[in-house]
Formats: sequence, structure tokens, C-alpha cells
Amino acid sequence: MTAAGTDATAHDGELADRRVLTYLAVAMVATGQPVHEIDEDLSAAGRALGYPDVQVAAGPTSVTLALAGGAAATVETVRGPLRLDQAAEVRLIRQQLMIRAIDRPTALDRLTTLRGRPERYPAWLSGLAWVIASVGICLILQPGAANVALTAVGSAIALGLARLSGRFRALATLLPSVAAFLAACLVFAAAGAGLVDGALRTLLPPLAILLPGALLVTGLSEIAAGAMITGVARVGYGTVQLLLFALGILAAAALLRTPAAALTNVRVDDLGWWALPLGVLCLSVGLCLMESVRLALIPWVMVVLVAAVGCQILGQLLWGASLGGFLGATAASLGASVVELIRPQLPRLVVFLPAFWMLVPGSLGLLSVTELVIHPDGTGGGGFVVIQLALSIALGLLVGSVLARSLRRVVRSSARQNELRT
Repeated sequence: MTAAGTDATAHDGELADRRVLTYLAVAMVATGQPVHEIDEDLSAAGRALGYPDVQVAAGPTSVTLALAGGAAATVETVRGPLRLDQAAEVRLIRQQLMIRAIDRPTALDRLTTLRGRPERYPAWLSGLAWVIASVGICLILQPGAANVALTAVGSAIALGLARLSGRFRALATLLPSVAAFLAACLVFAAAGAGLVDGALRTLLPPLAILLPGALLVTGLSEIAAGAMITGVARVGYGTVQLLLFALGILAAAALLRTPAAALTNVRVDDLGWWALPLGVLCLSVGLCLMESVRLALIPWVMVVLVAAVGCQILGQLLWGASLGGFLGATAASLGASVVELIRPQLPRLVVFLPAFWMLVPGSLGLLSVTELVIHPDGTGGGGFVVIQLALSIALGLLVGSVLARSLRRVVRSSARQNELRT
């Protein structure tokens, strides 16, 4: 082969590697992984493929990647989020690339066709799972019989709107306000008729799946880790989404002439101790069915979720919501990494995200924003609760990530020493 032919072959190989790593980075962004973790994972994958100086700039909407500083770069757009089963496939592809278990064309084909993978469960079951997950959140946050019934109806309304928004762009833009308005009309009308107490807090479960809680905390963790541009963008977008939800609630309150005294953060607890474990079970099963997760993974999801909820409750009892959020996030991050060490074939992200969503910082943020608008003098008590809670959860995620990284190094070092001894 001539020198020109050799150079052309090498160029084609580098181009293929760059495309594979770029599409891998795009898929990782779409799973909701923080960009500073994506940078670490892509660097490790690049070293495994023979590129020790991979340059990647990942953001919420696009990825730019080069195989070395000053080299040609590829830019690719991120097209919306992936389900948890698709996130598990992304993790598997990365692992197989690093150990050369699959070639470049196969990896690229699997990454480019990932979004076309059908859901594991029928549409009616995933819709029912949405309602089940919302009911689970209600059993944890506002455990009252009437509140649970309203949550089931309100979450069905939110589900219908979410599915319609996939067909109509205008509805997709206004989805937070429209969903919040309709759910608030339902809850406020019931409260006005004396059928339910704690109206404002009852609004959270039907809307919780749509709320940008994970987005806000991910953004704050990125800012803390130094990914300033992406972190600020996520926090800004999430804050605007919260304001749109609050606008819908306030419009419903004005339409139904709901008194401000009814829009306070009041907790109902009529069902007893069993509501919490039942809520955790409903939330785990509901989220797994919604996200097409294999049923065999549900026990592991529940282990991490129970650990996060237990630590969150412990922290709330010891100090308050901020310590609860910190301990819950630390337990979720560290627990997911421990599960991955025990069962390497289980992707950390799949068992971590349901517990992360359970912390619902966006829900409490919605309470704070709504109360701040209703009581601008500060008498509502909302104020900066969302900032405190989101920061505590972001710090917990960082601490859990550092502890998990240290634990992985210890396990790998022990494994290498055992191999040397044998």
C-alpha cells in the first residue's frame, strides 16, 4: 500500500472513531448525565481507543468533539431525552467499546438507531404507570385518601397533555402552564367544596413527573464542578419552567377565586405509617414501567430508592429539609455506585435516577415560587427554600460521587493485588 493510501486509511479510521465518540457523547447528554461526568467517561473511552487527548465540549443541546487539541472537530445536536432502558444501552455500548468487544460500525449503528427502539411495555401500561408513580409520590408527600384520588385524576390529565404535546408544538411550549392550570382547577374546586385539605401541596404529585427538579439539581452540580456555561443554562431553563407552572396555578386560583389562605404549604397525614412504604413501591414500579426498565432491575432500583428516602427522612428529623436533601442525594449517588460494583452489568444511571427523582426539589421549588408570588411580603415562607434544597442535593451528589470514585479505586486496587497473588 502506498503512503497516500496508508494516510487515507488512517484518516478514515480517525473519522470513524470521532463519529462514534461524538454520538456516544450525544447519547450520554440525552440520558441526563452531568457534563463533567461525561467529560471523564469520554476521556476514558478515548484512551481505550488510542486517543489520550480527546477534547469534548458537551452542552444540553449539542456536543463538539475532537480527538486531540487543534484537530478537526465534529458537532452534533442533542435531540431530546432518552428512556432509562436506552440509557442502559448507552452504558453497555461504552463498556464494550472500551474492551474492544464491538467494532466501530456496530457501535455507530447501535447509537444512531437507539431512539427508534420501541418501548418494552405497551402504551396503555406505560400510561397507567405514570398514574401509579404519581400516586406513589402523593402517598409520600401528601398521604390522604382524597388527595390520592385527586392525584390519580390530575396525573391522567397531565399524561394526556404530555402525549398531545408530542403532536402539537404550541402545546409543547405551553405544557407547564396548561397542565398546572387544569390540575389546579381540579384541586382548588375540590378544596372549595370542602373535599380536600392541603390544596397547594396536593398539586405536586400530579405535576411532579413534569417538573424540572432533576434539571435544576444537575445544573447546580455542574456549576459546582466547574461546568459553568452548561450549569447556568440548565438552572435558567429550569427556573423558567417553574415560573410557567406557577403561572398556571395562579391563573386557576384567580379564576376560581381561591383565597390566599388556602394556598399554603399544609401537609395531610390521614393514612398512617403504611403510606410511605406503599408510596416507595408504587413509585419504583411506576417509574420502571414508564421508562421501559426490565422487571428484574426493580429490586435494585428499590434498594437505592429506599436508602435515599431513609437517609432523607433521617436528615429531616435531625436538622431539616436541607440536611435531608443532602443525605438523601449522597445515599442515592453512593448506593447506585455500590450496586454497580456488586452487579457490573447494571448501569449506575438506571438505578440512580429514580431515587434522584424522588428527592423532588422541583416540586418544593414550585411551592416556594407560588408562595412567593401569593405572599410577596414573605409571609408565605417560601422564599429561597428551593435554592437551599437544590444546593444541598447538588452538594450531596458531589460528595456521593467523590466517595463512590474512591470506593471504585479501592475495589480495583484490591482486585489487582489479588490477581498478582494468584
